[in-house]
Amino acid sequence: MGLDISAKTIYACISIIDAAQKVTVKSSCKIDNTLSGFKQLDQWANKHRKLKDIPLVVNMEATGVYYENCALYLFKQDYSVSVLLPNKAKKWLQSEGLKSKNDKIDAQGLSKMGAEKALELWQPAAEYYYQLRAMTRQQQSLQEFKTAVNNQLHAEEHGMYKNKMVIRQLKQQIKFIEKQIADLETAIEAHIAADEEVAAKVENICKIKGLGILTVAVIIAETNGFALFKNGPQLVSYAGYDVIENQSGDRKGKTKISKKGNSRIRRILHMPALNMVRYNQTPFVDLYKRTFEKHGLKMKSYVAIQKKLLVLIYALWKNNTAYNIEHKNKYTRELEQELPLGLASIEARFENAV
Repeated sequence: MGLDISAKTIYACISIIDAAQKVTVKSSCKIDNTLSGFKQLDQWANKHRKLKDIPLVVNMEATGVYYENCALYLFKQDYSVSVLLPNKAKKWLQSEGLKSKNDKIDAQGLSKMGAEKALELWQPAAEYYYQLRAMTRQQQSLQEFKTAVNNQLHAEEHGMYKNKMVIRQLKQQIKFIEKQIADLETAIEAHIAADEEVAAKVENICKIKGLGILTVAVIIAETNGFALFKNGPQLVSYAGYDVIENQSGDRKGKTKISKKGNSRIRRILHMPALNMVRYNQTPFVDLYKRTFEKHGLKMKSYVAIQKKLLVLIYALWKNNTAYNIEHKNKYTRELEQELPLGLASIEARFENAV
């Protein structure tokens, strides 16, 4: 069943695939994106699902937050739900040669895609991490807004003619934003402290000098407490630190990190990576020097530290262990045992890319 979801409506389509891999559309409908609409969708799906022994997978796009209520309702009704990134679904539909685009066509395309492909199933984020994510994202938005207002104030103060009223309002606005940021950061710390297990793990991780509680809060909020990650490479790929190659025949293109992942994680790790070098923290400063000698570009070396720091945070969280600089080799061995390619191999490919 493919669902094309907007703020107010949902277009649904049920398709079936036979032994010859031919996909046939069985039925389509349009419902409201409300609780009563979800119940109607459930009844409609059961009506057209003639063979109960054949599994039914619901396939939808992650369209903002509009899909969440429907996905959660269907998940609680024991449906197998798959949520795709919009760009992934778009490219697949384009590969099918579909030239026209509307909600009904998209629902049929998602239905066919779900029938043909074994898609990864979706699980809802825990409410604790969902609330934490809302606060950390709001904190980031306020920081970006504050930067924009500061830039506007700087321009007003250094312009040819100054407007005192505008300058006064901008200063008041900055002061108000700073108060909101401080309130949010206090609320984030209180939210983490409310769960003893999470608080203990965050405290263990924050023993890394130069790493603050806000950084850890963003990472665990964006990863749902690492609940869906089985190993380090999955996390590295999710954050966009995975290495992509561009090679064909004799031509060898540039090898680099994909940056196709959660940009909020990469953003929040920027300052801690600088702190690792500033405070001369091993093994991060060793990695910085080793990669910097290869290319002479500081930012590339800082990116290498960001990735290594992310994997270390994941290891400490998973093992519920406090960071101890004397035990850094222990973390490496434990991760290497669980990674399919081995941590050393992944580290080598990543260092070559940066």
